[in-house]
Amino acid sequence: MKEQLNEKQRWLALIVLCLGVLMIVLDTTIVNVALPSIREDLQFSETSLVWVVNAYMLTFGGFLLLGGRLGDLYGHRKLFLLGLTLFTLASLVCGLANSQGLLIAARAIQGLGGAVVSAVSLSLIMNLFTEPAERAKAMGVYGFVCAGGGSIGVLLGGLLTDMLSWHWIFLVNLPIGAAVYALCLRLLPNLPGHAEGGKLDIAGAVTVTSALMLAVYAVVNGNEAGWTSLQTISLLALAVVLLLSFLAIESRVAQPLMPLALFRLRNVAVSNVVGVLWAAAMFAWFFISALYMQLVLQYSPMQVGLAFLPANLIMAAFSLGLSAKIVMRFGIRGPLAFGLLLAGVGLALFARAPVNGVFLADILPGMVLSGIGAGIALNPVLLAAMSDVEQSESGLASGVVNTSFMMGGALGLAVLASLAAGQTQGAIVAGADTASALTSGYHAAFLVGAAFAILGALLGASLLRAGRHGQTETTATDNTVASALAD
Repeated sequence: MKEQLNEKQRWLALIVLCLGVLMIVLDTTIVNVALPSIREDLQFSETSLVWVVNAYMLTFGGFLLLGGRLGDLYGHRKLFLLGLTLFTLASLVCGLANSQGLLIAARAIQGLGGAVVSAVSLSLIMNLFTEPAERAKAMGVYGFVCAGGGSIGVLLGGLLTDMLSWHWIFLVNLPIGAAVYALCLRLLPNLPGHAEGGKLDIAGAVTVTSALMLAVYAVVNGNEAGWTSLQTISLLALAVVLLLSFLAIESRVAQPLMPLALFRLRNVAVSNVVGVLWAAAMFAWFFISALYMQLVLQYSPMQVGLAFLPANLIMAAFSLGLSAKIVMRFGIRGPLAFGLLLAGVGLALFARAPVNGVFLADILPGMVLSGIGAGIALNPVLLAAMSDVEQSESGLASGVVNTSFMMGGALGLAVLASLAAGQTQGAIVAGADTASALTSGYHAAFLVGAAFAILGALLGASLLRAGRHGQTETTATDNTVASALAD
């Protein structure tokens, strides 16, 4: 691909790809701000509201690896356009949704389209930029768009929900999707897939996605059905069977969706576990703090968006080069552990926010610490996930850790939202008023989220090691990448 495009065209193509990714990132954060409005309009319960987020995350995470494989087989541009079209049309349905079922179904389709766009965009960037320094700079731009998109999302979500309605947080994707589609046709070459003739691991995709969806469904409904009920135990048992089936399929199929050999590499295995814990804490932070501000403190959607702005701007600043400079100076393990520890402290601060909380004293400190922690930790997690693999497997390793992020976010959010709902229900039965009961539930969720982040920090600090080629070479490689990102 590089030979067919000059330097200017390659960077223009990167901008187009990042615009597509921006739409996906926007949709993740823009929804958080509007959740209370969606809940009130469509009569969601607090536990079922989680599915507005999880329906998207589960299909996104479940099909991320499959989306990349489809791009290898049928051509990356073709799949990028297909995923973009699917995501944009699903956004239209979300915007017009007038029932819980229709919104959740459309969100699941959005996740499928978003998975294809994200997986193929990474592959396209890897193919567009083959020189290590250029690739590192391109990934830095990609990371900035992901973090900066969060800032835009929370502000735009608040503005649209306040001035129009929550429906417009989805309808805003239509002009972006149309513009990206048109620019893609002009700038990206239509090349055939480089793995034509290969086979799809359909069985692997179906079993792992089904297992995770069943597990999340069982957790979300655990309070209502009962944790020892036949329904909960049966669903969890079936999820375990499907997950074991997935592992058996991946160990035998010729072209697996997730090659299990990758997990024999220590840094790959540890960074994926850390990624699950990190995502569980971070997704819960966004989801639960938005509910706390709107349902307890009575913030408007726009005020919630502004409250998140400091953290999102901090994360964007780190992605532009601060995180890379820290990695250059201290390596991977220290910044990863320190960042997750800061994020854990930030979440713990939210666990003391009172019913009559004040922004400067009770919200801003947690936002700032969580933003700094997430900004420092993200780059080291990704570098750790790829430090033990060959260059030819770096795209696959990136896809695996991204999948871990989405699955950790979905499962962690389900557990913490269910925990918060159970604590709230118990407080109401004990005679607490609604605001106090909600705050009690959110405190419990924040504390467990903080524990996830701190556990991730401990695992990273104790188990991550220098790459297999030795400390000197690994540090030099990390510093080369970090230096390019910092430029």
